[in-house]
Formats: sequence, structure tokens, C-alpha cells
Amino acid sequence: MIIPDDQFLPRRNDGEGVSAEERGGDGWSWFSPTEALGTTLHTLAKGEWHLEKQSPIASSVGVTLMSVAIRHDQAIVLRSYPFGDADRVVVLISPNNGKIRTVAKGVRKTKSRFGGRLEPFTHVDLVLYEGRNLDTITQVAIVEPFAKLRQDLNSVIAAGLMVEAVDAVAQEDETSIRLFLLLQRGLKALNTGLYSPDLITSFLLKLADVVGVAPALSACATCGRPDDLSRFSFAAGGVLCATCQSDGGVRLRSGVTSYLQVLSQAELMALPAVDPMFSGEAMGIAHRFVEYHLDRKLSTMAVIE
Repeated sequence: MIIPDDQFLPRRNDGEGVSAEERGGDGWSWFSPTEALGTTLHTLAKGEWHLEKQSPIASSVGVTLMSVAIRHDQAIVLRSYPFGDADRVVVLISPNNGKIRTVAKGVRKTKSRFGGRLEPFTHVDLVLYEGRNLDTITQVAIVEPFAKLRQDLNSVIAAGLMVEAVDAVAQEDETSIRLFLLLQRGLKALNTGLYSPDLITSFLLKLADVVGVAPALSACATCGRPDDLSRFSFAAGGVLCATCQSDGGVRLRSGVTSYLQVLSQAELMALPAVDPMFSGEAMGIAHRFVEYHLDRKLSTMAVIE
């Protein structure tokens, strides 16, 4: 049995009608208040809509109703890839839901209603239809496009590294507020023209801290000794003193340890002036440390170096 669209009149849990403009005007309706079908429409906290079957009357007239959930979310686009002939799977990082995989229907068509709003690095506000395997994007609005960073090749590459690293550590269905905010601040710094190797180093050190593997930089990772820190061990988790050098690691130039420590604590928007004597070595240590503990290569680093 097919119920005409004009019989679907959405309403909130207070019984007030919802106009066609409020439900998106995309040619189909999400909810029916038809009492004969024994359905109840209610609104959850956080803007979620549900349609639930309450009686077997619906099945008796040949209509099958499935539980439907529409929710709002904010996220930053990490990457996307083709799906079918005209769709794309869009992977995003959300502060409330971690990594989310969604489908953007028809986004690869010339006249797609999404346009360029789902490009990597874009901070967006979404309306999602919850599916069995993948959520579907029904509406999207840009919160921050980070347009200026896209005009500089170095900034684009650095942004690519940031989203690649976040994509590597983000988990699905887990709150990721710190990870989201770190990426947002990194992109803001690039968007204001603050690109430098030290920005990448600082970002990677903060990323390690967010996921719980921050390197020891103020004391020996093995014995806790605070002085004579001349080597760095990826396996041991940070700097080593002279006594613990037998545990391996790479020798550091004098001053690099302090340089790394400053970058790990400084705000991304207020990093100290770059010191060419330490900057390159510090970035090499930071990225190799993150790769070691992620057990994967960050492919964008090959372009940066």
C-alpha cells in the first residue's frame, strides 16, 4: 500500500504541525501522524526524530514502518571516496560521535544540491538520516570553510597531514571532543597563515597526548632522571638519560629536548618563533614517534619532508 505524500503531515510531540519548509522540501516525508496506523511521533533530546510502530494495525493494511531517526551533528570532513555511480562515502570527525561514515546521495552529479560543501577540511553542520550501515546526509551547511588555507600549497599539505593523523586515531561511536577541537585549532592556525614545521610538530605532539601516548620530554622515560637527556627512544616512549642509553634510541642535538617540550605545551595559534637549528629535527622526532605508536605510516609526511 502506498500512502500519498500529501497525507504525511509531520508534527512534533506537542501536536503542532510541521510545514514542508521545516522538513526540507525534498519531495518525500519522514513522518505520518495517521492514527489508523497506530504511530506516535516524538522528539528526543539533541534533535532526534523517531517514528515507532505501536500496534499491528499497520501490518494489517499492508504498510511496513521502520524506526526512523533524524539527528543533527557538527563535524569536520576528513576524506571521501566514490560509492556507486553518483554517490560518495564521506568520512567525518564529530565531537559527540567520533568518526562517522556517511553517504552523500548524488554528490557526484553536476547539479548536486550539496555542491562543494563536503570537501576535506570543511567544518559543517549536518542533518543525518540514520541507516542500518551508513548514515545518509540529508542537509548540510558550512560552518567554516577554511578558505584561506586552500590558497597555499604548504598549508593544504599540512592540513592533509592533520586529517590523515586524526583519521588514523579516531574511533567510531566514541566521544572525541578533544580530538575534534585539536583538528579545528590546527586548521584555524593554517587558515590564518601560521604554517611552519613547528606547527606540524606541535600538532603531532598534542595528538599523541590526546590518544594517551604523549612522549616523556622532561625526564628520562625509563628511570625518571630529569637531567642529561641526550637520546630519544620511540620504544621507551621519550627521552633517555646517559645511564639508560643502553635501551637504544637516537642521539639528540643539545637543545632539541627543550624545543620539543616547548612545542608540546604551546598553543597552536601562539607558537614561539621558529628556530631553524632545531625545527627540522624536532619535526622528524615527532612524526616518527607518532608513526611508531600508531603502527602505520603517515603518507603525507613524505610530501612535507
